[in-house]
Amino acid sequence: MDQYFIIDFDSTFTQVEALDELARISLRKHPDREKIYKQIEDYTNAAMEGKLSFSESLANRVKLLEANREHLKQLVTHLKKKVSISFSRNSNFFKLHSDNVLIVSGGFKEFITPVVTEYFIKRENIYANTFVFDENDNIVGYDRENPLSQEGGKVKLLRQMDLQGEIFGIGDGYSDYQLRESGIIKKFFAFTENIERKSVAEKADHITPSFDEFLYINKLPRAISYPKNRIKCLVVGDVGEEAIDQMRKEGYDIRHKDTIEQKYLEEAGVLLCDEANQPTPEDLENAGRLKVIGCFGRVASRKLSETACENGIIIFDDPKYNPRNVDFIPKRVIAFMNEGKTHMSCNFPDLQPPRNDNAHRIIHIHTNVPGILAQINEVFARHNINIVGEFLVTNAQIGYVITDVHAGYSKQVLNELKAIDHTIKFRLLY
Repeated sequence: MDQYFIIDFDSTFTQVEALDELARISLRKHPDREKIYKQIEDYTNAAMEGKLSFSESLANRVKLLEANREHLKQLVTHLKKKVSISFSRNSNFFKLHSDNVLIVSGGFKEFITPVVTEYFIKRENIYANTFVFDENDNIVGYDRENPLSQEGGKVKLLRQMDLQGEIFGIGDGYSDYQLRESGIIKKFFAFTENIERKSVAEKADHITPSFDEFLYINKLPRAISYPKNRIKCLVVGDVGEEAIDQMRKEGYDIRHKDTIEQKYLEEAGVLLCDEANQPTPEDLENAGRLKVIGCFGRVASRKLSETACENGIIIFDDPKYNPRNVDFIPKRVIAFMNEGKTHMSCNFPDLQPPRNDNAHRIIHIHTNVPGILAQINEVFARHNINIVGEFLVTNAQIGYVITDVHAGYSKQVLNELKAIDHTIKFRLLY
């Protein structure tokens, strides 16, 4: 059975509402611009939450814009920088499913098409409204015969299309939910990476904080093996908000606590802490999910550093109050989590492998004893898996191996790698 993916544009494919952004461009010199911005945003939110008909909202917003083709060019440039992070990193999914991904939006083709076609989405699979211009290229209205300009427009359009197959809807607004309510689509996924509309989310089959989560739930190809919104980032002590924002933008589930408690540490994949609030070596013995510690200050003791290493937990630290650490620590943590880079860690051997987007990356951390690399490669050889690149570094305690392999292997391969004697931690990175 064919699968179709119906994806909204505003606040879903992109981080923003395009008409709101267009107003900020076209009205930037208007004396009442702040008042008009607010009016447009209110109309947008009322429609997205189902409190105002979409057709009425659209008409009111377009009337307030005072925009032209030159403003649209500026908007497109802006929107290309505002593609939702999880959509951006999964561009390969759109390439693989270009026949089955449809952008269905109450927005306008004039700004949607230049943005989404850069992600392998076909022009004929873009369904949206179109502006009407006067002889001076000013926007004076839109095609009101287009069903997407009308209340329940997405439902009307999909009924006309009569797609045969399993249809999934992904969006942030009430018009996206209406597809599920009408029975046209199998499941509606409320996309909350950019905004969560509670009145919509509570009606969804699933809440998906990122596109990675949608792909993971449906066992579809994705850029990262495990959605970051499922990884808890525990924050303890004096950690700068700028650093936390970087982790939040990456999609991690942020949890603030005053002190390190074992029950929260056991749930965490990432720990950010200050010099006065570090875990003890004993704490780390039972922190089976913890992969990385970012310490804003120096690590308390050599024993803590060594215990972390023995348990496959990397630590990045920096002198207390160093102006760079608000940026340095999260960037090191993110580079490790995303690509396996250990550069400037205080307890792991140094490795900075280049990213390979045409391969899957596997990380194997093991006790530093002879013969482990041979066992890893024997597993790959036995399953006829081609190794694209491989990197091994060691210190006195551990061996750290990154292997990039071609796609197309079974779970059995991963299970055999995990089962190698002296394995400490194993990760399929992407």
